[in-house]
Amino acid sequence: MIFARAPVAGKAKTRLIPALGRQGAADLHAYLVERTLRQVNATPGVDVALWCTPSVEHGFFRSCAQKFAVTLHGQQGLDLGCRMHNAFEVTLRAAPWAILVGSDCPELESGDIQQAIDILQHGSQAAIGPAFDGGYYLIGLRHSSPLLFEEVPWGTESVWQITADRLATLGWFYQTLAQRHDLDQPQDLKRFPNLPTAGRA
Repeated sequence: MIFARAPVAGKAKTRLIPALGRQGAADLHAYLVERTLRQVNATPGVDVALWCTPSVEHGFFRSCAQKFAVTLHGQQGLDLGCRMHNAFEVTLRAAPWAILVGSDCPELESGDIQQAIDILQHGSQAAIGPAFDGGYYLIGLRHSSPLLFEEVPWGTESVWQITADRLATLGWFYQTLAQRHDLDQPQDLKRFPNLPTAGRA
């Protein structure tokens, strides 16, 4: 499951607008979504779904569905945590495990997806990819619980620690992947000089 927002100027990657402008931030977001789709699609034997907001009808999402042969689903819920929990609930009705990734991690590789699969297939209840900013770029689960997603201060440096504490409360065994850098703030652009528009920062 890949979570993505439509690349609408002024509504996508808003924290990068001071560095890139409204359209530049949206264009970079579109690039990152497609990069994430390529990395996930390179993992053999998985069904890939693009979970979209605000609507699956946006032309960019329709284009992604054709280009990458993925299914489209609408995110449902009042906040990010509710939308993530809903996506897991829906997917886990028909699958023994599910992995959710965002589209903000230029360092994500197909090997990260495969490692998460291996973790979930060998007995762990969860696989987590922590980000250097205190969040996480990937979460894989064999079961879902609202405890993992309710009242989490998304976008802050405490997200990963809160999630780890709640996994411990649930008594779920988990393993972590390599720590990666997300791209959220203007200063993050300097870490990825080869990305489109990054040179404008």
